[in-house]
Amino acid sequence: MLIYIYLAVFLSISGMIVFASKRKHLLIMLLSLEFIMISMYFNLLTYLSLLSYEFFFSMIFLTMSVCEGALGLAVLVLMIRTHGNDYILSFSSLW
Repeated sequence: MLIYIYLAVFLSISGMIVFASKRKHLLIMLLSLEFIMISMYFNLLTYLSLLSYEFFFSMIFLTMSVCEGALGLAVLVLMIRTHGNDYILSFSSLW
């Protein structure tokens, strides 16, 4: 069971490293955020099964992460329609 906890922590840290290093493209940032959410979901399932609790909260967490992903894709499509690319550093309104 300890290997699952180490795996979830490793996945979260690797997703954070990708998020920090690939900060120029919005799509890569959104994909790394989804990867972090999946690793956190895996970590949550591991802890809930370890403590033998109900898995209802995990479904709420999964629903919120799907809503976050849909909102991120909507922002990405809007930025690409208005600016033509997904480079974060080329937007003058953000800085």
